[in-house]
Amino acid sequence: MATDVFEALADPTRRRLLELVTSRECTAGELAAEFDVSRPAVSRHLRVLREAGLVEWRGAGQRRLYRLRPGGLAEVDGWLERTRDNWAARLDAFEAHLDERWKDIP
Repeated sequence: MATDVFEALADPTRRRLLELVTSRECTAGELAAEFDVSRPAVSRHLRVLREAGLVEWRGAGQRRLYRLRPGGLAEVDGWLERTRDNWAARLDAFEAHLDERWKDIP
């Protein structure tokens, strides 16, 4: 079952993991060293991020190197853009309303 991108990003540990693999490929062990949680817990977080399409891994010998999946944040970016556009339109309408009201005040 695929994990929702926003559900995956709701957890602060997963957001931090995503930040770490954005700049370079890392093993689960390297990532676990950055947290006060067990390596199996980090692996579970990585699985959620993988299922949400945010990270991917490649094999390097017996190691798995995790990295940001290209385009993985496209859904988030699209949602943010729609939300920004919506609020910009609302604020523009509110500003126009206020401008119209101020014209009537001597």
